[in-house]
Amino acid sequence: MPKKLVIVESPSKSKTIEKYLGSDYKVVSSLGHIRDLSTSGKYGFGVDLENHFKPDYKIIKGKKKLVTELKKDIKNSDFVYLATDPDREGEAISWHLYDTLGLKDSDYQRIVFNEITKDVILNSFSKARKIDDDLVKSQETRRILDRIIGFRLSKLMQSKTEGKSAGRVQSVALKLIVDREREIQAFNIEMYYEIDAYFKDFDSKLETYKNEKIEIKEESQAQAILDSLDRKFIIESIEKKKKDKKSKFPFTTSTMQQEASTKLNFTSKKTMSVAQKLYEGITLKDETVGLITYMRTDSIRMSDEFVKSTYAYIHENYGKEYIGYVKTTKKTENVQDAHEAIRPTSINRRPEDIKEYLTNDEYKLYHLIYYRALASLMKDAKVEATSIVLFNQDYRFKSTGQVLIFDGYLKVYAKYEDSTDKILPELQENQFLIAERVEYSEHKTKPPARYTESRLIKEMEELGIGRPSTYAKTIDTLKERAYVNIEDKKFIPTDIGIEITDKLQEFFKDIINVKYTKEMEDDLDKIAEGELVWYKLLDRFYHDFEPKVEIAFKEMEKKSPEATGELCPKCNSPLVIKQSKYGKFIACSNYPDCKYIKSNEKQKEVVEIMNCPHCDGKIVEKVTRKGKIFYGCNHYPKCKTASWDKPTGELCPNCHELLVEAKEGIKCSSCDYFK
Repeated sequence: MPKKLVIVESPSKSKTIEKYLGSDYKVVSSLGHIRDLSTSGKYGFGVDLENHFKPDYKIIKGKKKLVTELKKDIKNSDFVYLATDPDREGEAISWHLYDTLGLKDSDYQRIVFNEITKDVILNSFSKARKIDDDLVKSQETRRILDRIIGFRLSKLMQSKTEGKSAGRVQSVALKLIVDREREIQAFNIEMYYEIDAYFKDFDSKLETYKNEKIEIKEESQAQAILDSLDRKFIIESIEKKKKDKKSKFPFTTSTMQQEASTKLNFTSKKTMSVAQKLYEGITLKDETVGLITYMRTDSIRMSDEFVKSTYAYIHENYGKEYIGYVKTTKKTENVQDAHEAIRPTSINRRPEDIKEYLTNDEYKLYHLIYYRALASLMKDAKVEATSIVLFNQDYRFKSTGQVLIFDGYLKVYAKYEDSTDKILPELQENQFLIAERVEYSEHKTKPPARYTESRLIKEMEELGIGRPSTYAKTIDTLKERAYVNIEDKKFIPTDIGIEITDKLQEFFKDIINVKYTKEMEDDLDKIAEGELVWYKLLDRFYHDFEPKVEIAFKEMEKKSPEATGELCPKCNSPLVIKQSKYGKFIACSNYPDCKYIKSNEKQKEVVEIMNCPHCDGKIVEKVTRKGKIFYGCNHYPKCKTASWDKPTGELCPNCHELLVEAKEGIKCSSCDYFK
């Protein structure tokens, strides 16, 4: 009997949604994108440069069988609903499905939902629509831009430097890190001194002399001030003010990644992976349900239904006086307010009540998301701030303190904030105090701090470069390409990262910069809103970009590889140190005539991943002659189990082969299983 077919992106979502819809529906997965730009045409761009950049698409390797199965499903159905993710990428995936599977306008509708719960899924069908062509063109333009810039600049870097890639957003993010490192290196450290008076119950810091801000640069100056002071101080003024300590906005993708980094020590990649699982659905005692709303968003908006239910929850559990207000902000230029902030799908699903069904990482992130959303709708906390000014020989010292008088949202969010009281004693104006001691201390000015992952994401968001869905991948690429090292959670550019940045700035400084990248994001938004023709943007960009690339290929100086002082045992040419994305290796300088590569004798340590599913051996990390890492059985050649992708340590529930970490998620190394 024909059924209505629903196509989503993820298999885990398909199982949950099918339970909600019942027997009249069949829900299947596309496993993300089913096709991408080909590598045909000039420079392998996969677009027709002479015909308004018309893209040439091909089915992604390994997806032909899936496409065939989807066509069969459509043939056996009487209607199709395209239910891919509610963003531009999801809109594009729906269009590719529509185009590849030969759907007609009368055969399909597009549905979107921000959370995977029964009511929301069922309600989405009443709001079905057609594919938004403007959103598709915006995503398609971004993909073509990234393909052109990535292919041309990566090829340039490979031919002129030890680097392997460059990109529209990646290279700007790298420039931020390199520029910060140069600021640090150029920073001139200076000494300065502070003077503090210590009393029985508090201390006070010197701030002014004769009402002018005072800076003490020399130790002799500090000592002279001490000599002019006595231990008797008079309280000149006491000021007390009640202030609101405002609760935070609910999470966007960026702020979630930042807080998970600082509070949970999660990388952005890990945060998005865990959030994806919480969104797609967790099996609880009597249901499978998505615990959070869609995790790729710039918006701080929350649905009226959620706000109403949360107000009721606050009233019942904390009291009427804790009910807050809905926070709003001016919509910034680079915000795509297509859906809601990241929040729990139900305020009644407390983290503590479902902890047994979650992994430790899932619980930590859900706890953070849940209480951030709850706190955002609670009353501001109130503090009483006290400021005391003390006078001594025309010098004025100042003490500040703060006491929490109403906890408000901190009732639930204090764990994630520093809200320690600093209590000052009860004093009176014109009261005399005798200091126990007055001392000076030596300090050094500090250079700007290096970027942490959290701070880099915040900076990218504030500057308007990249999108929420790209932050984690951009940072991951910088690490994989060895353009940065991580020390004490801070990014330090490598020599290769600095070299890449300098070469790009030499020839592309008007393109690889924050201003240009932000303006490009703004133009992509205009395409999404139907205000700009997509191919006109590409034409304008390409005719500015390509001449610069051609000049760079001719004029950019190529860095010579470092000689080792050894000779090749095959042809007697010098051996040199080369760089691949898998690390440095030693090879013959006479390549390609001589392809000798010196074996890496240090590669002796065996990294065991898991038990082999086919024998009693172990799956271990191995390295090819060219330095590329793969994973295989240590009983080779007797057992030929192997994978280029890193195994997770688990086996596929369908065919019991290796589950491996792929770019799009966890997948089976053998069958079509995707997690």
